[in-house]
Amino acid sequence: MTYTCVAGLGVSGTAVARVLAERGERVVVVEAVEGERQLAAAAELAMAGVETRFGEMTLPQGVDRLVTTGWAPHHPLIAAALAAGVEVVGEVELAWRLRPPHAAPWLALTGTNGKTTAVRMLTSILLAAGHKALAVGNVGVPVVRAVAEPYDALAVELSSFQLHWSSTLAPHAAAILNIAPDHLDWHGSMAAYAAAKGRVYERAGTVIFNADDPECARLAEPYEGAVGFTLRVPRSGQLGVVEDLLVDRAFVDDPVEAAEELATLADIRPLAPHNVANALAAAALARSLGVPSEAVRLGLRAFKPDPHRLSHVERVGDVDYIDDSKATNPHAAAAALSAYSSIVWVAGGQLKGADVDDLVRRAAPRLRGAVLLGVDRAAIAEALARHAPNVPVVDIAGQDTGVMDTVVTEAARLASPGDTVLLSPAAASLDMFPGYPARGEAFARAVRELRRRREH
Repeated sequence: MTYTCVAGLGVSGTAVARVLAERGERVVVVEAVEGERQLAAAAELAMAGVETRFGEMTLPQGVDRLVTTGWAPHHPLIAAALAAGVEVVGEVELAWRLRPPHAAPWLALTGTNGKTTAVRMLTSILLAAGHKALAVGNVGVPVVRAVAEPYDALAVELSSFQLHWSSTLAPHAAAILNIAPDHLDWHGSMAAYAAAKGRVYERAGTVIFNADDPECARLAEPYEGAVGFTLRVPRSGQLGVVEDLLVDRAFVDDPVEAAEELATLADIRPLAPHNVANALAAAALARSLGVPSEAVRLGLRAFKPDPHRLSHVERVGDVDYIDDSKATNPHAAAAALSAYSSIVWVAGGQLKGADVDDLVRRAAPRLRGAVLLGVDRAAIAEALARHAPNVPVVDIAGQDTGVMDTVVTEAARLASPGDTVLLSPAAASLDMFPGYPARGEAFARAVRELRRRREH
């Protein structure tokens, strides 16, 4: 009988422990935090015969395998397992190994930004084609629970953490949306982070890459027959954009001479360059499975974006207010800033060491004002002083969550009719908020309060 140690009682860790226990394996979970949620999860697992050890970050004696759900290689528990020669695998890798015969094909997708949106687009397209499909992985249901169910296809969102601990994963097709610096504290370097992302290609049946992203193109270069997607007119073997049409010149009978219309730009919501790239990646993954073009169009039309991703909150006084609180790093904010022509930018939070200089330099011609909040706002202010010295900047020093009313009031003061007030912070939110959703909701409440004041 295999004896497995599971690292952590999160959603994925709990699912792993339960699945392995159901298979008759001996399982122990190691969890550092003895909180209310963790105690409840441990009590449920105990009924399935799973032991939980709180507080101790030591490897239980005699374990054959350690399953991690995202812990870094330098974590003491992981390091101890590696030093002892105990195999370390991730939840995704375990799920791949536990697939039953004739399991559903995996359509895998990773990238620094846009993963969840693209995977949900892909799922919508698969459903429109009549497939029983599910979004899993870093979004939705843990993969280890989904693999035993009779799906036609799984749309699998993969993080760099999950890919780092995956060694035999072989999806039907795999796509990388983009690569930009992120999670460098976990991986140790940009090269290691990119290499982790690139692991998604190693055994993929079809390699799909962003031809407009040099790092994605570099990672795809060793793979013959790789399919690119681009916001430009596509070459043979690519998907791309011709005028207002999304066009496929890869998954057609004659990629040299023929092209097939998949959708129009009007079918994509919200319409922004990075979201067009998301749609092209989703379409390419679906087309690799033989999905017809009409299902791509219908799936994109049916797709409903998740909150806090370029969500239109209100129009107040001919100014649009947009919540893009999910933009927790500069790469994500750059995509949002490129979608509007005249912007009052609301930014700031925890930059986690990220450099905003290039972001501000490229966005400067579009900025009409900036309102900065959060612990690292000074770094953004300094970049604005260098690259956009004529843009008025308001510095909001408060650190309480109620400060968003002041932020929106100041943004409205800077905005003129036709402008867009864009919350796209380029930074994490935990210095002031429980998470990016709470930050976005605070912004939306403040905007609605602004409208109420103006109406009265």
